[in-house]
Amino acid sequence: MTEPCKKSEGMKQLLDDFTLGVWGRTRIDSIKQDICVGCGEEATSFTDAVSRKEYSISGLCQVCQDKVFGTDEEEEYYEEEADVLG
Repeated sequence: MTEPCKKSEGMKQLLDDFTLGVWGRTRIDSIKQDICVGCGEEATSFTDAVSRKEYSISGLCQVCQDKVFGTDEEEEYYEEEADVLG
């Protein structure tokens, strides 16, 4: 079981109200059950420690994090494109 990162009571309530309204699940309950707040799938496998920490913050699994933030490969591609255009 993952522990949600510490937030103020007001912030916890705001995030839980938001995620409940958007995805039908609260952030805190999802994290404690090791499921993704976004897609509802199991959230136990992450590519690195930063992604695991992000899960404790947002409740998003690796797949959903990649959709929201992109991947290292995408970042490298855009950096290479910027160098070419630069």
